[in-house]
Amino acid sequence: MAKTKTVTIEGQTEPTPVESVASVEVPKKGSSKKQVINGTATVNISYNNTIITIADSVGQVIAFSSAGLLGFKGSKKSTPYAANMVAKDCFEKTKKFNLTNIKIVIKGVGPGRESAIRGLAGTGLNVLSIMDATPIAHNGVRRPKPRRV
Repeated sequence: MAKTKTVTIEGQTEPTPVESVASVEVPKKGSSKKQVINGTATVNISYNNTIITIADSVGQVIAFSSAGLLGFKGSKKSTPYAANMVAKDCFEKTKKFNLTNIKIVIKGVGPGRESAIRGLAGTGLNVLSIMDATPIAHNGVRRPKPRRV
């Protein structure tokens, strides 16, 4: 249902109802020709999967890929070969944005750490920096109280 509002026009004594119609042009999603020169690749590697996300300098994601997305199943998702394929697939998705420089941020431990970096570096991108952002536990959880017998 359309919302109505009353508008008074000078010279008229009665207000006339007018339907509010918003004339906003919505840009098409695929029509934007965004050029991204510098980007950040976040590589999340666990013992079970490899996920790579490439974002622009503001933080908006332009491409992502994972081993499960490429069809690897089970224990094959955590292999170095799968990590290399994920990196190449993610680069293929960023070709339309003309990405040239990239910073790599790695999180997690897993068998495909170095393979994912080599896959991103081997695509022809200029690697500006490689940063390790693996979370490290400082103290851990509280110890259980001693058992009374």
